[in-house]
Amino acid sequence: MDLSTLNPPQREAARTIHGPVLILAGAGTGKTRVLTHRVAYMLQKGISPGHILAVTFTNKAAREMFSRVMKLIPKKKRGEGESIKPTICTFHSLGVRILRRHIEKLGYKKNFVIYSGSEQESAMKKILSSIHTGGAKIKPWDVLGWISKHKNAGENSRKTTGDSNEELARHVRRKYDSALRACNAVDFDDLLILSLKLLKEHPAILEDCRDHYRYIMVDEYQDTNAAQFELVNLLADKHRNLCVVGDDDQSIYGWRGAEIANLLDLEKHYPEVKVVKLEQNYRSTNVILKAANAVIKNNTQRRGKNLWSDNGHGELIRIGAFAHEEEEAEAIVDNIEFLRHTRKTPWSDNAILVRTNLQTRPLEMALRKSQVRYRVVGGQSFFDRREVKDWLAFLKTFLNPHDDISLLRIANTPSRGLSDVTMERLLAASQERECSVFAAMRHTDVQDQFATRTKNAVQEFLEFLQVTRERLENPPPAMDQRPLKAWCDWWLNDIQYFNDVRRIEKNPETAESRIMILSDLIAQMDGPEDQPNGDPMESLQHYLQDISLESDREDDKDSKSDQVTIITTHSCKGLEWPCVHIAGVEDGLLPHSRSKVEGTMDEERRLFYVAITRAQKILGMSFCNSRKKYGELMPCHPSPFLKELPEDLVKWVDDEPVEKEKGADLFAGLRSAID
Repeated sequence: MDLSTLNPPQREAARTIHGPVLILAGAGTGKTRVLTHRVAYMLQKGISPGHILAVTFTNKAAREMFSRVMKLIPKKKRGEGESIKPTICTFHSLGVRILRRHIEKLGYKKNFVIYSGSEQESAMKKILSSIHTGGAKIKPWDVLGWISKHKNAGENSRKTTGDSNEELARHVRRKYDSALRACNAVDFDDLLILSLKLLKEHPAILEDCRDHYRYIMVDEYQDTNAAQFELVNLLADKHRNLCVVGDDDQSIYGWRGAEIANLLDLEKHYPEVKVVKLEQNYRSTNVILKAANAVIKNNTQRRGKNLWSDNGHGELIRIGAFAHEEEEAEAIVDNIEFLRHTRKTPWSDNAILVRTNLQTRPLEMALRKSQVRYRVVGGQSFFDRREVKDWLAFLKTFLNPHDDISLLRIANTPSRGLSDVTMERLLAASQERECSVFAAMRHTDVQDQFATRTKNAVQEFLEFLQVTRERLENPPPAMDQRPLKAWCDWWLNDIQYFNDVRRIEKNPETAESRIMILSDLIAQMDGPEDQPNGDPMESLQHYLQDISLESDREDDKDSKSDQVTIITTHSCKGLEWPCVHIAGVEDGLLPHSRSKVEGTMDEERRLFYVAITRAQKILGMSFCNSRKKYGELMPCHPSPFLKELPEDLVKWVDDEPVEKEKGADLFAGLRSAID
C-alpha cells in the first residue's frame, strides 16, 4: 500500500495499526483519506478483512468509506470471488448485524421489524390514550425524546430523582417497551441497547464478537453517546486494537446525548493510547483558519491543536450589520449574485448557514425575488411522502401482520369498508385481549360484534393479507426475474392504489408525479439486474431493514444541481463550500439564548467554529439590529463571539467596500457594544 501521498502525521496514523490510537483530526485535515488508507494498509499487512470493523454515523459516510477502500485495494489482491470484506457500517447497522444473529436469546424472533419515527409516535399515542395523566396534555414526541435520552445514557439513566413526571415517564417507557416487544419490533435506540444487553448477559456471544472484530475504528468519536461508547469498549477490550478519529472542537451534539468526555478522557480507559494530531488543513485559506483558531482557543476543556494550510493567506472575512433580517437577506443574495457575475462563481458554490430554520423565510423570499435557485437542506424526506409511507406500511404488514402501526395505517387504504370507528373498536378489542389488532380481527367473537357488511370487510382484508403473503412466499414462474417488483405491481393493481392516488390528488400532474416516484422506488427493490435473486421473503426483509436504517435525507440529484444551499449550522458539519455566508451571528441565536442557562456556551462556540471552517475561500458573516419575533421587531445585539475574531482578519461592509480605517472604527465600536 503506497502511503507516500499522505503527509507525515497522516502516514503515522495509517501505519499505527496495533494498540489504541487517537487520531485528533482537525477540520478539513483529510481524516477519511487516513481511515481508508489505514484499512487498505492493514489488508496489505495480511490482516483478514473479516477482522476489520469501521463504524461511523451515517450510511452515506459508510458507503463512501467502503467505496474508497475498495478502490485502494488492487483487484489481484482481492481474490477471485472474494466474499469477505471489511465491515464498514453505522452504529445502528452494527446493532442489526449482532441482533439478527442472536436476538432470539432475548426472546425476540429473528424477523423483528425496526419502527420508524412515525411508527414510534403512533405506538406512543396509543399508550398515552390508555393511561391517566392527571389531566396533563403530554406530547408523544416529548415522551419519546425522554425515553431515547435515558436509553442512551447507559448506567446514568437508572438514577431517579423521585420527580412525579419522571415516574410517569418511566411507567410509560415500560408500557412502550412492552408494546414494541409484543409486535416483535424494536426502535433505533433498541438496536444498540439490546446489543449491549446481549453482550453483557451472554459471554459466549461477546467472545464471538470480539474474535470477529479484532481491529476496530470509530469515526467522529466526539459524537458518541454513553451507549455507543460502552458498546465500542466491550468489543475492543480484549484485543485493544481500537482507533478512534475525532475532533473535540467539533463536538456540537451534546443536546442529543453526545459526550465530549469520551474523547477528552480516552486515557482513563486506554492509558497506552497513542495520540496523532492532524493539523494541516486542505480546505480553507489561512485567514479562515486563523479566525477559527482564535475563536476556539477560548474553550478551555479541549485538546490543543492549531490548523494551518498551504492554500495561501486568502481574503479577509466580511462582516455586515443590517437594520433587519430582510435587509440582511437582500445583502447576502446581492453578494452571491456579485460573485456569480464578476468571478463566474456558480450558485452551488454558495451556502447560507443559519442557526434555526426560522431564519430561512426572509432568505428564501430574497432568493426568489432575485430568481436565484436554492434548496433548503432538511426539508421533507422522500420517505415522509404519503404514498411512500403507505407502501412501506403494506410491506411491513405483509412481513409481520402483528405490526399494529403499519396495519392500522393501511387497513382502509384504499377504502374497503373498514372505517375509523371500526378500527378503533378493533384496537380496543386488541387491548382488552392483550393481543395485536391482527389477532383480534381473526377472533370470530370479535367479528360477530360487527354488522354483516363490516364483518365481510374484515374477512376480505384478512384474506387479502394471506393471499398476498402466500404469493410472495411461492411466486409464480413469471415473477422469477424481478420477483419483488412483479409482486408489488400485482397487489398494487389489485387494490387499485394508483387510481386512489389520482382520486385524492386534485392536480393530475402531481398525482402522476407521485405514482412515478413510487414506481421508480419499486423498480429498485430487486437490486442490480445482473445479480441473482434469492428468497423473496428474505430479500424483502433486508430491503425494509436498509430502508429503516437510511439516515441520509438529501436527494443526490438535487444536491449536484446549480443552486444555493440553505442549511443549519448543526447540519453543515462534514460539508464544505467555496463561499459561506453565516447569517444571524447575534447574541440569542449564536450563541443561543438557552446556552447561558444550560451552561452550553462552549458547545455554542464549537458550533461557530464548525460554521467558520466550512468555508474554503470566501467567508461572510452578518447580524441584525432588530429581528421580527411574533410579528414585532425586537432589538438584537451582535454575538459575543465576533469580538474573538482578530481585527486584522476582518473587514466591515455595507453597500460598498469600506476603507481600512473605517473598518477599524466599526470593529472597535462593536467590541465596545459587546462588552
